[in-house]
Amino acid sequence: MFLRPTQPYNRLRPANNRGAALIISMIFVLVFSALAISLATMSGTNVQIADNQHKVNSAFGSAESGLEIMRYWLNRVYIPNSIAPNAIFSTIAASLQNDLTTNGISNITANYDGSTITIPSVTLVSADNTSFGATLRQLDDDTMQLDVTGANRQIRRTIRVSYNIEPRKHPIFDYGIATKGPLHINGNPKLTGINDPCEADIYIESQNDNLALIIKGNSDISGDISIANPNANVNIHGNVSIGGETGQAAIDNHIFIGADSTEFPTPDPEHFRQYATGDIIDSSTDTHGNMTITNAIVLAGTDPVFSGNVEINGIMFIESPNKVKFAGNLTITGLIVANGDVESPSPDNELTFAGNVHTYPVSQLPEESQFDGLRQETGSLILAPGFSAFFLGNFSTLDGIIAASGIEFSGNANGTIKGTVINYADTPMVLKGNANLHFDRSANIKIPAGFDSARVLKYNPSSYSEIIL
Repeated sequence: MFLRPTQPYNRLRPANNRGAALIISMIFVLVFSALAISLATMSGTNVQIADNQHKVNSAFGSAESGLEIMRYWLNRVYIPNSIAPNAIFSTIAASLQNDLTTNGISNITANYDGSTITIPSVTLVSADNTSFGATLRQLDDDTMQLDVTGANRQIRRTIRVSYNIEPRKHPIFDYGIATKGPLHINGNPKLTGINDPCEADIYIESQNDNLALIIKGNSDISGDISIANPNANVNIHGNVSIGGETGQAAIDNHIFIGADSTEFPTPDPEHFRQYATGDIIDSSTDTHGNMTITNAIVLAGTDPVFSGNVEINGIMFIESPNKVKFAGNLTITGLIVANGDVESPSPDNELTFAGNVHTYPVSQLPEESQFDGLRQETGSLILAPGFSAFFLGNFSTLDGIIAASGIEFSGNANGTIKGTVINYADTPMVLKGNANLHFDRSANIKIPAGFDSARVLKYNPSSYSEIIL
């Protein structure tokens, strides 16, 4: 009996398993192909997203650039005091366009249609197709709204900010003393800032006199001294302290020659004539003895000497020419105004304060109708362009700006000045004897009464926002 040989193991596999490896391989190929396509699609989408984000950021950057450009030009807009509220917006448009034209800027134009100032598209980078445009609208008498739209091709982003219409603050009011002429200090005067040493800072223009500063004696000045004349010289002798230092260090560190020139604001004494509706002082008025004067006018050519103690309530308006002397003590609740010519000071115009002076602000005037308008005229005490002013006695407080054309403090004049002392004359301002002036400018009144209150556009950073139009 013969046995049949057994078949090899691999011949026992079922026939239907043949080709499985090929099929599985094809499946993997399809899966990986799908993944590759998906990854390629995602990569392309990400590139597109990145490109779009770049365009968005570029549009936003263009808006930011446009905002800075607009801020530069709007900061230069000047609105004269004479402009009526309903003409402010058209004045802004005209001022903006005139400034652009004067400076040869031809790619930026300001179009005004009666309600909106429009800046048409301004190209920033032509290769990137970036640009900006802007619109300015008046929201109310005190507020403007600026929209700046940046563009990159079809993508746009807009930034909105607001501007406040505010009185322009003159830099001159940041000084304790400001003089167009030289400053001469002799003896032992002291100039100090009550709240901060800089309250006693001094500005000297002295364009017509190279010897801009003379100090002789034992003076102490807590602030710095800025001299606009680039060719100015100083003459300092004695134990002089400036800015807390003495000797050459005081000169090197606290006297600045060739400083930026600062505009002197134009005073307007005639504005106050409307309040002089009370007492009339002329050559027939008896000015001897004690007097109480209310909203008075001193007629031209009177040259009164007030020999007793005088109390002024409201305003004393002094016509030019006049030499007015207060020989006794003087109390002022209000202010003194004289209408001289600031451009042509006259030797026939003088104010002399020989006795002690005590002052109170206009806000403390009685609640009477004759003082209603005057109570709003804050920040000034003596406004006398074209008049020289001499202070010989003591004063507790001079409550406001003192402005005259030729100023001298002498003797033992001593007290606090709440504001700036402004000398409009090219002749020297003089401090001598033991005059001690203590400056307190904490009230921070932007535009003291009687000065040009021209307005400017003040950017409000808290109004910044990105909007969708």
